[in-house]
This record gives sequence, structure tokens and C-alpha cells, in this order.
Amino acid sequence: MIRTLTLAAAALALTLGATPAAPVNGTVPCVDQLMDIHGNPVGADLVIFAGGNQWFVMPRLLAAFQRAHPEVRHIFYETLPPGLLARQMQTGGLRIGDMTLSLHGDVYLSGKKRMDVMRAQGYVGAPVTYATNVLAIMVKAGNPKHVTSLTDLGRPNVRVAMPNPKTEGIARQIEIAYRKAGGNALDATIMRTKVAKGSTRLTQIHHRQTPMWILSGTVDAGPVWISEALYQERIHSGIVAVRIPAKDNVEAIYMGATVKGASHPAAARAFVNFLASPAAQAIYRSYGFGAPKSTEE
Repeated sequence: MIRTLTLAAAALALTLGATPAAPVNGTVPCVDQLMDIHGNPVGADLVIFAGGNQWFVMPRLLAAFQRAHPEVRHIFYETLPPGLLARQMQTGGLRIGDMTLSLHGDVYLSGKKRMDVMRAQGYVGAPVTYATNVLAIMVKAGNPKHVTSLTDLGRPNVRVAMPNPKTEGIARQIEIAYRKAGGNALDATIMRTKVAKGSTRLTQIHHRQTPMWILSGTVDAGPVWISEALYQERIHSGIVAVRIPAKDNVEAIYMGATVKGASHPAAARAFVNFLASPAAQAIYRSYGFGAPKSTEE
């Protein structure tokens, strides 16, 4: 039977007794863990659905926000691919294993293309632009396969982790970069020929799977946002970034918006406005994100 967690049921359970003790830790690494679900949705003052490649920014960002807005005490947030978060908003639920999480987001953070779709469909209000990003290639420290460019990902001996175009928006932008670097032939080699042979593996959540696969030796390289690669360098994980020249690169525009019908509209508006503040901008810059640009460009 699928176990369904609803805010109403959980809130009722809390009213039946005194303040609960610290929750029991049921995490079993690589068996039972939810790396992109953060906090407690019960009694949350703000619920944020954030594109997963910002997961390492969120703790500092939320701490700074709460210093500026101490009235927002409890924040629940998810850091999953924006397309998956969009479907969660459309269906009203997220299923992971035997757990179904039913809740309504207050804030949605994604790239411009996805945000434009969600706004056109009436799910979010007017967005705020707060950051940009470009692509890089993750490789293991020492770069054993000597990957120096996107064209190297087409070599038969280079195993590639590639976001799945069906589930991750970054895939579309990576393919644009492939065509810039090596034309349609490079894109076809990596996305069709090597997928068929198994030397390109498609991810479902690239911000977790790509570094994991590189470190385990499952793949040799993977195109990601440069902020993700720089974070791996920052924590000395054993992964380094190979930079992609501007002529072969693409730029993403990050936007945030309040969700229509938000349960916590004041907190949602405060957070979206905070994204453009000097404090938030400094945090994003420190993790390798670029400055926001006009969406008219």
C-alpha cells in the first residue's frame, strides 16, 4: 500500500500530544535517503520548489533570508529538476518510493524557458531574474581521459553522463552546445550512437548522478552547469571542471516566482524579492553563478 503523507493528517497527529522529541533517524546511505527533500512540511512557514542544481546554495541562502525575515522560522524545500517540480505543481503530489508527498509550493525557482511555460499556464506570478549560468564538463581529478572540449565527449573511449532530454531541461542547452562545437554530427554521436552502445548514460537527476557516476568510475565525464563543477572542486570531492569556451557555450537565465494560490503569500513574496538583494546576489556569485541579465536580451 502506498503511504500518503498529507499536511492535514500530519498536523492533526501533532495536536494529539506534546511537542515531539527529535525524530528517529531512518536514513540508510544508498538505501533509504532523500537528498533533495529538506525540512518538515508540517507547520512550514514557506515551501520552496528550487531547481536541483542550486542545492548547495540553499542552506546559506535560506539562512541569510531568515536573518532578514526572522518571522519565517520553518522552511521546507525541494531541490529536484525543474521539470519534475513543475509536474508536482501540476498534479499536486510527488511520489518517491512508497512515499507520496502532497503539498502546495509557495515559490518556484527554475530557468527562463520552464518559467515562461508555467506562467503561461497560470501556475506562477511575474518572475524575478536573479542569476545566470554557463556549461562546463565534470571529470575526475587528473582528467585521465584527457577531456579538454565538448568534441572529446564524442570519442568512443569516453563514457558520458548526459541529462535525459525527457526529464531535464539542461539537456536541451547541452545539445545546443554540442551543435555549436561539432555540428549535428557530434550531437548525433553522443545522443544517439553512444546512447545505443551504452557509452552515453542518461541521468534522471544529473546534479546527483553525474558526480556519483564519475567518482565510481561508471562514466568518465559529464556536461553540467559550471556552478556544479566548481562546487565539486570547492569540497575537494575528486572532481574538477573543464571549462567550455564562450563560442561553444550557452547561458541559462534563472528566475523565481510566487506560486498562484500560495499558502504563505507574504513569505513567498519576501523570498522572491530577496533573491535580487545584495546579500542573495553575493551568495550566488560565491558559488559560481553569473549576475542576472535582462530577460529582453
